[in-house]
Amino acid sequence: MSQNLLHPDRLFSSDIEQRNIAKRLYADIKDLPIVSPHGHTDPRWFAENQCFSNATELLIQPDHYLLRMLHSQGISMEALGFTADGSKSQVEPKDIWLLFATHYYLFLGTPTRMWMDYVFENVFDLHEDLSELTADTFYDHITASLQKKEFTPRALFERFNIEVIATTESAIDDLSHHKTIKESGWQGKVITAFRPDNVIDPEFEGFEANLVRLSTLTNEPLDTFESYLMSLYKRRAYFKEMGATSTDHGHLSARTLDLSKAEKELLYTQIRTGTFDAEDADCFRAQMLTEMALMSLDDGLVMQIHPGVHRNHNQQLFDKFGRDKGADIPVASEYVQNLKPLLNRFGNNPNFSLIIFTLDETSYARELAPLAGHYPALKLGPAWWFNDSPEGMRRFREQTTETAGFYNTVGFNDDTRAFLSIPARHDVARRMDCAFLAQLVAEHRLTEPQAKQIAYDLTYTLVKQAYKL
Repeated sequence: MSQNLLHPDRLFSSDIEQRNIAKRLYADIKDLPIVSPHGHTDPRWFAENQCFSNATELLIQPDHYLLRMLHSQGISMEALGFTADGSKSQVEPKDIWLLFATHYYLFLGTPTRMWMDYVFENVFDLHEDLSELTADTFYDHITASLQKKEFTPRALFERFNIEVIATTESAIDDLSHHKTIKESGWQGKVITAFRPDNVIDPEFEGFEANLVRLSTLTNEPLDTFESYLMSLYKRRAYFKEMGATSTDHGHLSARTLDLSKAEKELLYTQIRTGTFDAEDADCFRAQMLTEMALMSLDDGLVMQIHPGVHRNHNQQLFDKFGRDKGADIPVASEYVQNLKPLLNRFGNNPNFSLIIFTLDETSYARELAPLAGHYPALKLGPAWWFNDSPEGMRRFREQTTETAGFYNTVGFNDDTRAFLSIPARHDVARRMDCAFLAQLVAEHRLTEPQAKQIAYDLTYTLVKQAYKL
């Protein structure tokens, strides 16, 4: 048991001079509003504004980071409350929480532990360690708190000082929850982002059924490539009407192509008739990234590409429980050649904005920072997903700043389904940026006033500019 879970100087240097500089920088930016341009929170929460049910369903089951670590130690999905057919589990939520608490030691030294401790201390005012001994106390306190008005989704949104959050919906989502939010009169800003992977990736499960849905939503027959593109234009327009300022593309690679009209039509025919192989599917994804860039030039939506993830790597887990169970694994990625067709067409255009994320850190200094340090249209997304950690954030700044500077990056985004961890993640990013800047000040590479301005811009200005917020 400890009096405080989190030290006030966490993540700052052990060097006294650097630590004191970082503390001064952090004091200026720690309370700035949160801008979350790429989130996976459920818009239903803010539309219906109903109380969250219990600690397990809110904090454990939606969180990939928790699921993958527990699964790695042999804890089954069934024990965590998941069923093969999606029916209600017979395992009690409190029993799942006890299982989690008993294994909470597994997260020592991980960013997940820091985020969770932040939630316990700052959201629920719990100032002792979670363990098997305290599991019941934690569960009962958190679950009881969640039934109070001040813990409803909209109340927490305001308490966390969130200025805007962009959820992410597929191209065939009807956005009914966003419509409800807009019509409710609530002042919280929750917008959507256009994620078309399930209708532009021929190898996405249910692809043909998704195209049927797309055709119905847009009243386009999709019998030609031109009709198919028009359906996507229409969906983008609707997303933009519902507040979207960005698109989001999660392909395996950043490969792009710039095919002729005849080649595109032939490729589309192969895709629709099912006479394609894996290379054809990859070519189609690559061409569609270029088409999405062309549409962005027309409608002004910022384009995000985050490749380099082998999704649902555990086939048995995917077949039994579906997507998003913590089995996504980083893969090596290439950008210089893969992005060349797209950047040749749009990279110098002042009206086009492209943000690239990666899980392959070896590409930071070698490829991405030089590209972003040259092309006006290209910016670097922050250390993301597996790199969304103190060490990953430090490596990102060390490897990209010398070539791309600070101002070819776009601040921080939390990219999380774990709503209550959003302030914790932003706090980690703010502390790490201040620690990095403090070192540059101590080495007389920046003045403290310069570092103060950069800290403000990394926290607030750059993300609003990059995402047109």
